[in-house]
Amino acid sequence: MRARLARVDAVLVQAFIAAALSFAHLHDLAVAAGQDGWKAWAYPVSVDLLLVAAWRRLRTGHGKAAAWCWFIIALAASLGANVATAGLLDLGNVPPWLRILVAGWPAIAFLGGTLLAHSAPKPDAGAEVVEDQVDEPETAPEPEAPVPPAIETPPRPTPVPVPSALVNHARKVAAEHHARTGAPIDTLTLRARLGVPAPMAEAIAAHL
Repeated sequence: MRARLARVDAVLVQAFIAAALSFAHLHDLAVAAGQDGWKAWAYPVSVDLLLVAAWRRLRTGHGKAAAWCWFIIALAASLGANVATAGLLDLGNVPPWLRILVAGWPAIAFLGGTLLAHSAPKPDAGAEVVEDQVDEPETAPEPEAPVPPAIETPPRPTPVPVPSALVNHARKVAAEHHARTGAPIDTLTLRARLGVPAPMAEAIAAHL
C-alpha cells in the first residue's frame, strides 16, 4: 500500500513540476510578445484549459476528429513556448509573426473551447430502436354485474321567492359574519340572524 502511494505521489509531483515549467514558459513568451500584467498570466491558463478540454473529449468516445485537432493545436502552443524560451529565440526581439500569433491566440482558444463544450454527439443514423412487444394474456370475460333498479328521485321543492331587499340585507349579515369569524356564514346562523323560516333561509343562502 505504501509503495503504491509512493508511486502515485511521485507521479503527481512530476506532473506538477512539468505543468509549472510549461506555465512559466508560456508566461515568459507572452511577456516577450508584448502581453503584460494579468494578460500574460492568462495565456498559460488558456492553453492548458484547451488542452484539458480536448483530452476530455477524446476520452468520451465521440467527436474525436475535432478533439484531436484542438489537442494538437494546444499541444503545439505549449511545446512551441517551451522550445522558444530555451534560447532558440531572442525574447528581447520577438519577430512580428510571433506577436501576431500570440495576440490572436485568445480568439483561437475561445473558438476551440466553445466547439468542444457545446458540440453534442450525433445519433447513429443506422441504429433502430426496437421495442419489445409483450403479448398480454387473454383473460376470460367477467360476468356482467346485475343492474340495480332505477331509483326515482323525489321532485325538487318549489323555490321560495325571496325579496331582493332581504337578499341585500342577508349579504351584509354574511359579510359581517365572515369579517368577524373568518368563515362563511352557515344556514342556521343566517336563519337565526334574520329570523326567517328554514325554507326561506335556505333560499336566501342559495343567493349568497
